[in-house]
Amino acid sequence: MILSLTLHCGRLFPHAIQRKTHRLPGNHRNPAFTLVELLVVIAIIAALVGLLLPAVQAARESARRAACSNGMRQLGLALANHESATRRFPPSCAWSGTSTTDASSNAVWSAQARLLPYLEDFSLGGEIQRQLAVPYSQASLGSGERLAAQRIAVLLCPSEPNTQIRTKPDGTAEHAPLNYAVNLGTWMVYRPDSKTGGDGAFFPNSRLRPTDFTDGMSQTIALGEVKAYTPYFRNAGISSPGMPSSPDAACGLGGDFKSDLPALPSGHTEWVDGRAHQTGFTSTFPPHTPVRCVRSSATYDIDWSNQQEAKSLSIPTAAAVTSRSHHPATVTYAMMDGSVHAAADSISAEVWRSLTTRAGGEATGSR
Repeated sequence: MILSLTLHCGRLFPHAIQRKTHRLPGNHRNPAFTLVELLVVIAIIAALVGLLLPAVQAARESARRAACSNGMRQLGLALANHESATRRFPPSCAWSGTSTTDASSNAVWSAQARLLPYLEDFSLGGEIQRQLAVPYSQASLGSGERLAAQRIAVLLCPSEPNTQIRTKPDGTAEHAPLNYAVNLGTWMVYRPDSKTGGDGAFFPNSRLRPTDFTDGMSQTIALGEVKAYTPYFRNAGISSPGMPSSPDAACGLGGDFKSDLPALPSGHTEWVDGRAHQTGFTSTFPPHTPVRCVRSSATYDIDWSNQQEAKSLSIPTAAAVTSRSHHPATVTYAMMDGSVHAAADSISAEVWRSLTTRAGGEATGSR
């Protein structure tokens, strides 16, 4: 039957069969494609890949955003568990306020570190809980590894490309980065002379309760996305810093510059450190606002902090630390009630700031 079908096709398409074969020595016939046919097939495959690639990339980004939202949701649950257990939300950091050199000022464990013990199925939670009383520079695992250098998956967004461990000049692992920062308010973070905090959900030594959030737990951001290895200025030491009216004005405020090179100290590379440029963000500028500054013939998108917390008894900490992400045109954020949302780059400065105040009395309107 197969022979009959072959002969029948040969009678119907004699030229097609002859075109795709050529005679070899020994009267053997070997099927082959012409160059034109190969080029046509390659062109079709390339066109299909071109059509499918954007869809594949979109699907991957959607999965990464879902994983990012899930990480935020877990931290929101840990926040609720912390409040249930202690009747307080954690501070951005804890500091005696009486010295800039004692152990308590050097400890300044972050709110994120204080939340991790309240995560379910988190193996390092107990280790962190036991060592919160000592400076994080001295905290280590049983194996001797530095605790601060442990990469914490729940604090990292899958879209973040810079998840490498920050090392000392001798190559020793020192710190691990993060992408989920706590809300420190609009601008002013802490005044050490009066020991008063800013208008956000977290500040040094805060002991806030749900009743302190008169704007509503569902109307106040708890955590927002930031990019790891963000370059920043710090310690300008301005006694009465005013909020910059524009991103260009922030660059002119000065301070010590820390570049985005992994070999140097950079912003959002220390999940253990409760200072603003490491584990916090402010709403001075809306998400993804470029804050460009030229240094050494290179342009950087920077953050700015007037004074490191626990490093001065009189200079206030004010900060323009912008929420950024690697998602196209959006950042993910979690509210104090644990719900997770996304803010578009088009969100107005007024709405964004109102979402970061706990008792501002603003009408947030549409997100």
